[in-house]
Amino acid sequence: MIDPTEDRNVSDPQHETGQGPASVGLVFDVIAAFVRILAGLGLVTLTALVIAEVCSRLLFNTSLHVVEELAGYLVVATTLFGASLAIRQNTLFQVGFLYSALTPRVKQVLSLVYIALSIGICGVLIWHSSLLVMSSFSRSNVAPTAMMTPLWIPQMLLPVGLSVMTLFLFERALLQLGTGGKR
Repeated sequence: MIDPTEDRNVSDPQHETGQGPASVGLVFDVIAAFVRILAGLGLVTLTALVIAEVCSRLLFNTSLHVVEELAGYLVVATTLFGASLAIRQNTLFQVGFLYSALTPRVKQVLSLVYIALSIGICGVLIWHSSLLVMSSFSRSNVAPTAMMTPLWIPQMLLPVGLSVMTLFLFERALLQLGTGGKR
């Protein structure tokens, strides 16, 4: 008989209770709840904007002229915040059939290498996107759209979203180091 728990990743602490992601502490849980709310609100707002644009075009034969711009900003925000939550739940970028064939020690080492590389990449991206935000702010750049949004405002989504990702990567590293790859 096949045991349904047999395929569980023993180096993944979230499977200890089966109740969502493992956590290092309350601070991470609060941040995750806030990010989840922001991502949810972004998705609801995005849906409402698209519905409003469709209705405006169908019923009044006119466009709202801001939906495309706002939708773009919301897609970036929900993508970054959603990826952050996927990192926290350890469900981002994993090839299960290969990973499950490895020993717990190899899984732990690979996880730590993945986390270290990810933190490094996020750090570089945070740095360069912050430079972009500062440049747009100092030059008073605005979007060439009807709203004329100051570009530094939507550009802030990049360093903020990447910082949240990095925070949850640190949490994953603490979990890996604290459990020795087992729970």
